[in-house]
Amino acid sequence: MSVSALSSTSSTTATTASSSSSSSASLVNNYQSFLTLLLKQLEVQDPTDPVDTSEYTSQLVQLASLEQQVSNGEKLDTLNTSISALGTGTNAIGYLGKTVEAEGSTTALQDGAASWEYDLDSTASKVTLTVKDSSGNTVYSEKGETASGTHDFTWDGTDADGTTHSSGNYTLSISAVNSSGAAVTTTTRFKGTVTGVDSSSGTATLSVGGVSVSADDVLAIS
Repeated sequence: MSVSALSSTSSTTATTASSSSSSSASLVNNYQSFLTLLLKQLEVQDPTDPVDTSEYTSQLVQLASLEQQVSNGEKLDTLNTSISALGTGTNAIGYLGKTVEAEGSTTALQDGAASWEYDLDSTASKVTLTVKDSSGNTVYSEKGETASGTHDFTWDGTDADGTTHSSGNYTLSISAVNSSGAAVTTTTRFKGTVTGVDSSSGTATLSVGGVSVSADDVLAIS
């Protein structure tokens, strides 16, 4: 293959290439091949009949053009990555003010309430729901639903001493046993209103009253 033919192929590739990394890799490979052939041509040329100056100059111009295409491809890759990250953050802004549900047991007390859902894999004879503050202190406890399936639980912020809490993060723990005294498997999800969005890391993270959750982990939104 001649240098001119390789240049033509490279130009076509560059024209149709997208900003993907595979396209950039192709351009780099073509650039390396072009340079190798050009140097080889100089190495094996007949000293009595060297490469025509105008042809050699044309080849150098083609090489410089291909090098510029490689550079542009790399810049497009970087731009594409930045735009993708920006798009993730922009889409996540739509979560602001919405109520979301996600896997977890810790949520914020918002507007005088903290809400969870819990699942029982099978029927229990006794279920105890315990709410703890961020320091691990128990602030509230009550009996829960015992039927197999999904149940809602909302705490109004009033602790065992009758004190009403207006803010803070709280964790729900569930103790469930069946009639034989064996533990029943439980799963907990929390609900809350999204109060902030952070996409500085490239992945959108939602703040639910101070509790962080990845947008990818959201199970439902309303």
